[in-house]
Amino acid sequence: MTSPVNDLATEWKDALALYPLYAALGREFVIELSACNDLEAGLSTPPQESVEQARQWFLDMDQRIQVYQLRQFLQTSPLAGEDALRNLLQHHLRKPEHSDTDRDKVDFLLVQYFSLAAPSRLEDADVDVQYVAQTLEPVLGTADITLPDWLTPLADLMSEANASKTLSELLSSKVLEKSRKLKTSSQENYYTPAAMVSFTRFSFLMRRVFFRLMHGDLNAISDGLRELESSGVATLDCRRAQFSAEEPIARLRMICQSWKVMFHAEYSSGQPLRMLVDLRNVIDHALGKNQKGNKKAKAATAGAQAASPSSDAPEFEVSRQTADWSGDEPHAGSDDTTES
Repeated sequence: MTSPVNDLATEWKDALALYPLYAALGREFVIELSACNDLEAGLSTPPQESVEQARQWFLDMDQRIQVYQLRQFLQTSPLAGEDALRNLLQHHLRKPEHSDTDRDKVDFLLVQYFSLAAPSRLEDADVDVQYVAQTLEPVLGTADITLPDWLTPLADLMSEANASKTLSELLSSKVLEKSRKLKTSSQENYYTPAAMVSFTRFSFLMRRVFFRLMHGDLNAISDGLRELESSGVATLDCRRAQFSAEEPIARLRMICQSWKVMFHAEYSSGQPLRMLVDLRNVIDHALGKNQKGNKKAKAATAGAQAASPSSDAPEFEVSRQTADWSGDEPHAGSDDTTES
């Protein structure tokens, strides 16, 4: 059996490896907690008291670090390599008791670790439970991954997500909410290897669905803005998408470019995500109105020319004033979106 002295030495070694990341997190989000002096000094053989103080310091930091902060930091920091993620995961999994926040952190860390460890050109069909379990083995070890009955709804939710053609359809399906409800209701069963592997696979594939639909919506918006601009439309009434009543098309194009960066690594961006969905609906409605107007104008011009071939009636021209094309359709994307 491992002696208590060796256990403390291992715990201290792990704490030294984690401390730079936690310290950087504290600086990034201005978390007001005094530094752990012995960890700061990097003592190689501290007394037991120092190990216990470090243990409490990490617990205090964990209570202060929010899930969104951890997510944001690890998706942008150079400190967030595979080793750092593995250390973080082991730190959280070793806790004797887990809060809901701990579960959400573990859930994100598993997906992030898998994303870094898996090949970038990995096909969706290759992301089966066995492959995910093998990739997570350095963290979870070799374990039974037989799927329990309570996890079978994940397959149907994944099929429903894959059938979505737009972000609006995905949000309306409430797939993310249903998967989260399944996760939260699992309580401590979440920490069984089969559950962690299954939820990691689901969340990884859901990220891909989100990116595909997000790029499709952004491309549709960009194409629609170009078409409207070529028709002489200079501004749009985008109050439905929480913009102004006279939003310049040039500014909307810049906003879409910034969204491509914002949504690059995160598919639970809440308000901006709903704004993207609503803006797509505004553009689609505007395009429909514009096309109907063009058809009526062409028909009117053709009729006038037939009645008077020498007529100098002007071509139909779309007004350069603000186009109020928000319509009376239901407000899309109004539900909160959370990390699945």
